[in-house]
Amino acid sequence: MSKKKPLILVTNDDGITAPGIRTLIEVMNTIGDVVVVAPDAPQSAMGHAITINDILYCNKVKVAEGQPQTEYSCSGTPVDCVKLAVNELLDRKPDLCVSGVNHGSNSSINVIYSGTMSAAVEAGTIGIPAIGFSLLDYSLEADFEPAKKYIELMVRQCLENGLPEGVVLNVNFPKLSASKIKGIKVCRQANAHWEEKFDKRTNPLGRDYYWLTGEFINKDKGEDTDEWALEHGYISVVPVQYDLTAHHAIQTINTWDM
Repeated sequence: MSKKKPLILVTNDDGITAPGIRTLIEVMNTIGDVVVVAPDAPQSAMGHAITINDILYCNKVKVAEGQPQTEYSCSGTPVDCVKLAVNELLDRKPDLCVSGVNHGSNSSINVIYSGTMSAAVEAGTIGIPAIGFSLLDYSLEADFEPAKKYIELMVRQCLENGLPEGVVLNVNFPKLSASKIKGIKVCRQANAHWEEKFDKRTNPLGRDYYWLTGEFINKDKGEDTDEWALEHGYISVVPVQYDLTAHHAIQTINTWDM
């Protein structure tokens, strides 16, 4: 690999053949030397899960001919992919990890369930600048073309400027044509949640089973949130920290009689 180009690790949670990751690989090939380590099947909503009670398989593959990247298909989760890449497959630490482009939103509360973002967070925990990209379109025929120039812009800026210690970026694209995207807004995560329900059914053998459903509820009216930005035609960029300590609560908890 060229020493002059940055080494970029690419992963996702939709699987190595998903259109979103193929788009991301295409853009990254214009910027650096690319190694792809991604799940061999969809791993959506896996969060930060890792494989500890089963074996992992990782095979070198060639998904698309005529492209320079090195690719590995992994039987594990998105976080497994990052761990394997850094500890076993790469001969040096990546200069950047990019994850996605996810098929569907990872804004607001969705960030904690997201395998896409957990892969980026995992990279961040070991000192690798990382960005997770998502498009608000679940379709396999989703149009990623409008996102390409913004992905390249943000990646080049990240490589040039770096990220604050302990921070990764959560980037979401609205489902809009290029001409309708108004620009980029750096935001906070909206205070929203899912009101979950379970659709209970019975199989032919008489055994009950459940499908998780729900409604996304956003009562956060702030105009500085990712949800506001996406609803108004902007790309949202939320700096995410993986230190989960609620620092503001330490003093309060210390007043308890313990």
